[in-house]
Amino acid sequence: MSQTLSLHFQQEVQLRFLCPGDLGEVKRLCAEWFPIDYPDSWYDDITSSSRFFSLAATYHSRIIGLIVAEIKPKVKLNKEDSDILATCFPPTVQVAYILSLGVVEEFRRNGIASLLLDSLLSHLTTKEFYNCKAVYLHVLESNGDALRFYERRNFRPHSFLPYYYFIQGKSRHGYSYVLYTNGGQPPWSFTYPFNKVIVFILHNYHYACVNISNFILKSLTNLTDYISHCGSVLAKLQPCAFPRQVYQALRSLMQKFVVVSKPATQEQHSR
Repeated sequence: MSQTLSLHFQQEVQLRFLCPGDLGEVKRLCAEWFPIDYPDSWYDDITSSSRFFSLAATYHSRIIGLIVAEIKPKVKLNKEDSDILATCFPPTVQVAYILSLGVVEEFRRNGIASLLLDSLLSHLTTKEFYNCKAVYLHVLESNGDALRFYERRNFRPHSFLPYYYFIQGKSRHGYSYVLYTNGGQPPWSFTYPFNKVIVFILHNYHYACVNISNFILKSLTNLTDYISHCGSVLAKLQPCAFPRQVYQALRSLMQKFVVVSKPATQEQHSR
């Protein structure tokens, strides 16, 4: 259920589509809200192209929130998202991808994000967009506020995306979430009703595997260090010299035995 806006905001907040003149402000806001660096061409597109649903919430003419979505045919889905719809839907069926949804920090917890999302969903459920069967998005796994927001709005976790993001030189995990509209259905399976649980298990299983791998790697490293240390100690003791010393001692002993025995043998032959 959407948050109820206060009377003050109901009177003052207005919605309008982005225009090219908003480019600088939108770029600044996205830099504050999101850890991803978008190219300049992206800002040009979302503020000028009709291909995007780019809606801003304004307060006294100031942009305090925005939502950007792209409506595209199923056939243009990326590989990791290609199975969000049941196979019975043709490639020409449409889906909506939420690229961005953000609100200025001081205006959060006032229903602005819900207002923007509701506007998009109302737009997509009109007769004109009846062919749009799903709304989906990607979200960083560490963004707990966003995860809870979309789950409250009946979005379902579809898949866990390991190493999906690359932020500040580090790989980060993410999730995909889906809301089905206009009769859209997920791919049929016995497990889909339990997808949220499965995603949670896979997520923690992944971390368990990572932790086990790190433990094994650390153990092997410690073992290698120990062997290396032992090797350096043995090298100082020169263990290879020990067999040589034994051999030389035995050889010297044998030589003495032969020297002692030889005169005796010669004496026996002379008799």
